[in-house]
Amino acid sequence: MTQITLPDLPYAHDALEPHISKETLEYHHDKHHQAYVTNLNNLIKGTDLEDKELDDIIRATAGDAADPSKAGIFNNAAQVWNHTFYWNCMTPNGGGQPTGAVAEKINAAFGSYEKFVEEFTKAATTQFGSGWAWLVADQVNGDLSIMKTANGDNPMAHGKTAILTIDVWEHAYYIDFRNARPKYISTFIDHLINWDYVNAKLAGQPAGVEK
Repeated sequence: MTQITLPDLPYAHDALEPHISKETLEYHHDKHHQAYVTNLNNLIKGTDLEDKELDDIIRATAGDAADPSKAGIFNNAAQVWNHTFYWNCMTPNGGGQPTGAVAEKINAAFGSYEKFVEEFTKAATTQFGSGWAWLVADQVNGDLSIMKTANGDNPMAHGKTAILTIDVWEHAYYIDFRNARPKYISTFIDHLINWDYVNAKLAGQPAGVEK
């Protein structure tokens, strides 16, 4: 059986302070993320999915909402992947204007960085309830766009390649920002985005492999 494991954070628990606290990461990574890993391993044990890689599990169970057993596997697998991706999308002293190839792609897709911020902020703010906002690349032409997904849904299930995400489940920000989701979103954009990682994902490099 291929055991799905909880990946280490790519930085110390206190590395994102004062923006994201050590306490938040201790709960969010060590408890919430670990729970998805544990649930997934329990759900795939004894099935034809237990020796599959995480990406393959997500693709195999995407769109099976009518099958409760498959839906549970998808939700937990996607949440394991989403969270690992999210950790890598942040870095100490990050945020602000993008650099590298993604800066050009953002200008081409949105007209300006400011317009990207406006649209990304809108998606993250208006995602009702729990979910995610994403910057994604089309798998055919590479064009960038913004999408939002509810609960554990993942762009992979919609034929898109994720290159940036923000988690807008309340447990991602409630300790530090209480119910002020807009403040959390602006802090993420201004101080936390890891543009080096975004560029790596845009280029198709396995930087911080999501497993």
